[in-house]
Amino acid sequence: MGLWYPEQDVTPNPHEVEFMAETLEARHGLLAAQIADFFSAFHSYEGDAGRSWAWAGVAEAVRQRERERTDRPLL
Repeated sequence: MGLWYPEQDVTPNPHEVEFMAETLEARHGLLAAQIADFFSAFHSYEGDAGRSWAWAGVAEAVRQRERERTDRPLL
């Protein structure tokens, strides 16, 4: 398990964003995007723009995955 250094700026790569989106969906279902939004707002309030941006990206990834699931026709 990696160490967390709150003073360092964090820029997740696309694989990390997808992993977090999948993890939130698996654990929280339909609330996944709202939870990511919460973390984004919390970090924004705390003045951590990097982490706020990262969580906003996770929320968008969750929403995009949901759109892809619901827009796909059933065979």
